[in-house]
Amino acid sequence: MRSLLTNQNRTDAEKPVSSAVRQRQSLMFRARSYMAFAITPQAPIVEWLAELDTSLERSESFFSGHPVALDLSSVSLSAAAIMHLVENLAERKIRVLGITGVDPAIEEPGLPPILRGGRGPQQTTPDLPKAPTLVVNAAPPRQQPASLLIETPVRSGQSVVFVDGDVTVLGSVGSGAEIVAGGSVHIYGTLRGRAMAGANGNSRARIFCQRVEAELLAIDSYYKTADEIEDSLRRQPIQAWLEGETLKISALN
Repeated sequence: MRSLLTNQNRTDAEKPVSSAVRQRQSLMFRARSYMAFAITPQAPIVEWLAELDTSLERSESFFSGHPVALDLSSVSLSAAAIMHLVENLAERKIRVLGITGVDPAIEEPGLPPILRGGRGPQQTTPDLPKAPTLVVNAAPPRQQPASLLIETPVRSGQSVVFVDGDVTVLGSVGSGAEIVAGGSVHIYGTLRGRAMAGANGNSRARIFCQRVEAELLAIDSYYKTADEIEDSLRRQPIQAWLEGETLKISALN
């Protein structure tokens, strides 16, 4: 009898929490954004895959460890054809995170999700008479940094991504490491990994390096792999820039 009374007199805080409540509390949703490579197949797909194979032969690890967004805005494919293309890319160790540039109504079991990351139509506001404005002296808003400074070496396997401006590395960038910048990339040591400038489509971005032994150099969507860098430029200070649709590399004297 004492045992029964003790159980009935427990406070709510002392009562065991049901598994349903614990499960509900563990479900948490947060919106996050991630950077992914976007590849845009061109028709005919067979020839495009052949060109992709040629590029992968020069740099097998180009897509290694990176999710890929498949932009299908330049081709018209059925759901079955998209699935076949995704399977072909998987055979080349390219993981498709999602697809874009397709009809949202397209459906197929196992098809990657459709990405919806763009801005919708902008609403316009009619011109209205402006009310008198009271000007108050206030401290100016704090500006966000337009560049990122890395004072230590970037070691193999590490990735530095800064899409809001330039990235400057005072040390070296190891093999298998990468620097991704929305602006230009400045490396004061040896670049043995990958440097990608103009990640947001900035074709005026440049890459500067004191000693190039790079696996890959890229600006905007144009790149050169290690095999495409002239031997006379290796182990030398260089700069890289875009001239039209061609990635140029020259000695930095």
